[in-house]
Amino acid sequence: MTISLERTEWIEMAEPGELTLDQLFDRLERMPVPEGYKVEIVEGTVFMTPQRDVHWQTIRRLLWALEDHFGRDAEVVSDVRIDFPGKSNGFCPDIAKLSDGAKRENGCWRYQDVEFVAEVISRGTAMNDYGPKETAYAIAEIPVYLIADPYLGRCRVFTHPQDGEYKRDLTLAYGEPIDLTDTVLDMTIPTDEFPRD
Repeated sequence: MTISLERTEWIEMAEPGELTLDQLFDRLERMPVPEGYKVEIVEGTVFMTPQRDVHWQTIRRLLWALEDHFGRDAEVVSDVRIDFPGKSNGFCPDIAKLSDGAKRENGCWRYQDVEFVAEVISRGTAMNDYGPKETAYAIAEIPVYLIADPYLGRCRVFTHPQDGEYKRDLTLAYGEPIDLTDTVLDMTIPTDEFPRD
């Protein structure tokens, strides 16, 4: 297995087939992960990405929009491990909204209870957001998957998953509201204050 420290170095570990996701995360918890880094496993590869101010400010605005609509007690998580379908996918979405009555299994939230996922692009891991994560979220039938790109100043919104792919893919420039009223969320997310990098 290879670990990527975004823009810095690779660290070799055991081959993906040798360890379960739980075993991999147990090992990662014992490693000296630098403070301010997010760690997740995408198709058996461990990625460590640094949190940036613009990244966090975008996540905060998404959190505020969700809390304004669903209330402060809504089950919303950020950078929390959720295992998704596919080969060794232990993702830590930038933000995920869970359904009312969501349940944990073996200490982790169930992907079946996720209603919304948002990822904010990092240069070194954008290929995951548009590739294996999009595929895993579609297979898991996550109703809404949002990608915010502070470098290009735009959002991609994937909705209506069916047969392992999203049937709708909409691109909006920052400043345009994201209309999700035809989804399980039944809300609109403003993007006019999303920061750019």
